[in-house]
Amino acid sequence: IMKSSVKATSIHAAYGPRPVLKDVSFSIARGEFFIVIGPNGSGKTTLLKILSAITPFQSGSLEIAGTSMEKYSRKSLARIMALVPQSVPEDLPFTVRELILMARSPRMGLLGLEGDRDIQLAEEAMAFTGVEPLADRKMDQLSGGERQRAFIARAICQEPQIILLDEPTAALDLAHQVRIMDLMEKLRMEKGLTIVMVSHDINLAAMYGNRLMLLKKGQIVKIGLPSEVLTFKTLEEAYECPLLVDESPLGNFQRVTLVPQKFIDGDVPSKARKESG
Repeated sequence: IMKSSVKATSIHAAYGPRPVLKDVSFSIARGEFFIVIGPNGSGKTTLLKILSAITPFQSGSLEIAGTSMEKYSRKSLARIMALVPQSVPEDLPFTVRELILMARSPRMGLLGLEGDRDIQLAEEAMAFTGVEPLADRKMDQLSGGERQRAFIARAICQEPQIILLDEPTAALDLAHQVRIMDLMEKLRMEKGLTIVMVSHDINLAAMYGNRLMLLKKGQIVKIGLPSEVLTFKTLEEAYECPLLVDESPLGNFQRVTLVPQKFIDGDVPSKARKESG
């Protein structure tokens, strides 16, 4: 039987007296593109920090690749899981190649020296993410999208089974957003990686996610296929704002459109009224 990549059971987390996640249970299959969505303050980033062992949780259990979280050392967890942070620091005093090679440290020997295989993997990761031309440039000379891809290359170079991403497209323009998402899809298809991502972008989630989990105020509203989660009723309840849900012109998945106040006050096109029913 295929073990799940991630299995969370009744996770409860709090910052002081304030609960951030309440009784959150889910499992993520190997090779799945699993996207966590939800309004601000719903606990998405906290959940990702718990999965990557940055933030502790108060109760419940968490298994990563079939082993209980507490059995992992930092180093052994880094061999299974890589995290691409939301805000990638700009002022790192390293070149792209140096940054990517650092990912090999969980697998290096006592001397911590890179071997031929480490260097080869770094080259492959740079090729995969298209950052080879930037290899010798310092991180602070890169654009946001380039830095993001360098960090993804670093995550790939770690040879994980699972990649966690915290809003990887938030600061990127449209072309770079789609490039990052296509990269993740390619990693999943070609290398069999499990991708767990937090995203604000419901439409990207609809296009790329195999399954979505919608959080609100620390609790799961709905978990399932994009078509099951992205319904008008569920989204309006979670986000508490007027929106439309119809089918994307690209095919068989949902498209979510926000409805500005001026359309509500004034003359709403009859098409929109009909669809929101």
